[in-house]
Amino acid sequence: MHASNRLLSAIFLAVPAALTAASPVVPEGAKPQLIQGGFKFTEGPALAPDGRIFFSDIPNNRIHTYDPATGKVAVHRENTGGANGLMFGADGALLACEGRNRQVTRQEGDSITVIVAAIGGKRLNSPNDLDLDRKGGIYFTDPMFSKNSPELDKHGVYHVAGPKLGAQSTVTRVIDDLMLPNGIILSLDGKTLYVSESSANRVHAYDVQPDGTVKNGRVFASMDPAANRGGDGMTLDERGNLYVTAQQYVWVFSPTGESIGKIEVPENPANCIFGAKGTKTLYITARTGFYKIKLNVDSAR
Repeated sequence: MHASNRLLSAIFLAVPAALTAASPVVPEGAKPQLIQGGFKFTEGPALAPDGRIFFSDIPNNRIHTYDPATGKVAVHRENTGGANGLMFGADGALLACEGRNRQVTRQEGDSITVIVAAIGGKRLNSPNDLDLDRKGGIYFTDPMFSKNSPELDKHGVYHVAGPKLGAQSTVTRVIDDLMLPNGIILSLDGKTLYVSESSANRVHAYDVQPDGTVKNGRVFASMDPAANRGGDGMTLDERGNLYVTAQQYVWVFSPTGESIGKIEVPENPANCIFGAKGTKTLYITARTGFYKIKLNVDSAR
């Protein structure tokens, strides 16, 4: 073998198969495994700093934890205000979209404080999901899912400026032309905001501006157009691929919006999150169950 060919071969072999562009994200024959069932409607999975996975059971008004080290599921909090989307801040505090209470909160220890509950004196509709920006702020979706009479006349997406989140934070509505904005997540470089639109089975992408506002909205990817509704929670892998829960699948799209995989789940999934770095495990909340599946890719964060 020519010396240059040997060098190229050595470089190729040094790159893990999971990171080569040609390798599929979902191993052949891989299927989600049930961790625990018996819930009413699971949602909002979030990776904790210690590697545990937190997730919501909305109708039961609880937040649960799953410890991969022990395989045990436990109750973290009761009376959650219908908590849906969860996320851990850089300081380790748990952020929650409390849909029933119509507010976004921050929990540190046993102390729970309200970050935002109203805009211009009008209560939020039904905070659904959220993600962190690179300045300690958050984006969250606020569709009209609540059975309460809406005070805000838009299905909104909001930005809460960081770095310190609290009642005095500046809150700005950055998107107001989507029907039922649901899942939300920033790209790996923080320059693109993805928002799933449940009513249209698609994901939109926006360019993030220095002040937290967004522009240049466009359709990034579409799921099954024949379905009445779809497009819920989202997550990213280390390659920047986007995972979107819709219908009975977790759909996988490349950073350019190309469909590159689909994971069929026994129950219609609502959200998903990768476990700790190095585990290559995707956790899926799906109706009455909490599932996991091993993939060929790892967490982005």
